[in-house]
Amino acid sequence: MVDVRSEAAVRPLPRPRVGIVLAAGESERLREVTGGGSKALVRLGGLRMVERAIRTLLGLGLERVIVVVGYHSGPVAAVAQRVAPGKVHVVEAAHWSEGNAASLAAAEGPVAGEPSFLLATVDHVFSDAALHDLLEAAEPAVLVDPDPAPVIFEEATKVRVDPDGRVVELGKAIPGPMVDCGAFLLPSSIFPAIAASRKDGDASLSAAVSRLARTERIAPVPLRTGAWWQDVDTPDDMARAGKLLRRSLPRSTDGPVSRYLNRRLSVPLSWVLSRFRPSPDALSVISFLGGLLGAVLLGLGVGVWGGVLVQLCSILDGVDGEVARLTLRAGPRGTLWDGFLDRLGDAAVCAGLGVWAVEQGGDSTWVVALVVAATAGAMLSMATKDRVAALGLEPPSERRIAWLLGGRDGRLFLTFVLAVLGEPLWALAVTATTSLFSSAIRVGFARNPPE
Repeated sequence: MVDVRSEAAVRPLPRPRVGIVLAAGESERLREVTGGGSKALVRLGGLRMVERAIRTLLGLGLERVIVVVGYHSGPVAAVAQRVAPGKVHVVEAAHWSEGNAASLAAAEGPVAGEPSFLLATVDHVFSDAALHDLLEAAEPAVLVDPDPAPVIFEEATKVRVDPDGRVVELGKAIPGPMVDCGAFLLPSSIFPAIAASRKDGDASLSAAVSRLARTERIAPVPLRTGAWWQDVDTPDDMARAGKLLRRSLPRSTDGPVSRYLNRRLSVPLSWVLSRFRPSPDALSVISFLGGLLGAVLLGLGVGVWGGVLVQLCSILDGVDGEVARLTLRAGPRGTLWDGFLDRLGDAAVCAGLGVWAVEQGGDSTWVVALVVAATAGAMLSMATKDRVAALGLEPPSERRIAWLLGGRDGRLFLTFVLAVLGEPLWALAVTATTSLFSSAIRVGFARNPPE
């Protein structure tokens, strides 16, 4: 007998253009948080759950997102439609209480003509890179966690895979370590499978996908290393999701000052600020103005307060990016704006140190030379890092380079310490040395990628 799943495997799915968010459930176990409302409207990291789900899918490059609502449909729809006007379409599932497959069935009309779509449930939170491999799967697929934590495994939907690497069945009672992460790449043929499952009395998404797996190959796409996901069904789940979001804010390339000092202050501040949805660009301006005021105080010889403001600027410099990532508003324009203001702030701090050094009686020729060297070093440190990335070169270890304190966090911290000690000339000299040396290492040790 011909295995129809093998035949289906040779017909790859195109990259999806449409995403679907299931936001129709009642959320009984989260009632103490929702107050009887929909969990789709609960805030996490400054965003309501439905808004986070929509922004996550749009951030993958999808052209539009269909949001399926049911329980408390009016308020959920109102929030969803404000997220990205023109890119979000809301449909109401009349039979949402039957199960999540019945909710998905309501989206059949809006996705008509689309060979594939990316499906996510509103109560699942994902890290930045978690969905990328699923998006590029090119065949029906389910995102799976092959090694879930015990607290996740107990409640999660399990996935059974045959020896040929095909998904066979999804269900709560299936043995084995693999669980689904609440995200799927599905073909339009899922809708007949839903109809058949509902006719048999099971309106769950697990039943529909399991039925589809009888006739088509469905691939398990493992969660990539370093990525994470969290299903939010209970208050404890929400606390875990918040912790995961906060832990995701530090960068792997953070220098030691950022890692051990700045982030410990900026992350809690960003978490609080995200509730008020401030503009990340406005936060960049505030950080810049703080550094500018610090530079003015340094120029006036007020070393302690000038140094404190410079270090505060360094801490706030992380807040704009953290808030942008928490609220899924990070983008190239904001990165450009932040980098532009950072470079202006660096130049102002060097100028302030120079004026202070001259006022202390330093030789003006040496002071000017050090101001130029420190400013150039600050500019080149970031420029070389960005250029290596833009050219696709293999960089030396940024974690190791960071220990030279030539990154912005290290430079501003050294300026703070030496300003408090009343040593502007030494602050300039150290800034110039560490930043220029870091830049030279990047240029000298960057390599062409292997062919």
